[in-house]
Amino acid sequence: MNIIRSSVLCRLSSNVPRFLSKTSVRLNSSEIPKNVIADLSTAQHQQPDGLVYDKKPFKIDLEEGKRYSWCLCGKSKSQPLCDGTHKLVQYKITLKPVRFQVEKTGTYWLCNCKHTKNRPFCDGTHKSEDIQSKAGK
Repeated sequence: MNIIRSSVLCRLSSNVPRFLSKTSVRLNSSEIPKNVIADLSTAQHQQPDGLVYDKKPFKIDLEEGKRYSWCLCGKSKSQPLCDGTHKLVQYKITLKPVRFQVEKTGTYWLCNCKHTKNRPFCDGTHKSEDIQSKAGK
């Protein structure tokens, strides 16, 4: 099914979780994955949110037991993962990447608007008018 919204053509298929669909109304928190190493770091609690990189999530295959670094600053060239751009002093970036692991190997949707309340996983925040009105892809 194709949906046109905000001049963006989004291709939706049956394997897209309900909370990611632009047509969904309610967020089901049981569908949102968990960062199994969230208690090992405080990076997921940083304020403020990063720059909006994109107004839709990024579908990615992740492996159980492997550690990843999700870009929070929004400046990484290898979105949604961190490439170390935040370390460049000329950008004066104070946000650090969020380290995470998944419970099981599979396909996940990572946040690209950088405003999710469940870092690094998409929780549907990108659908808000506030995010849709900001710069980004």
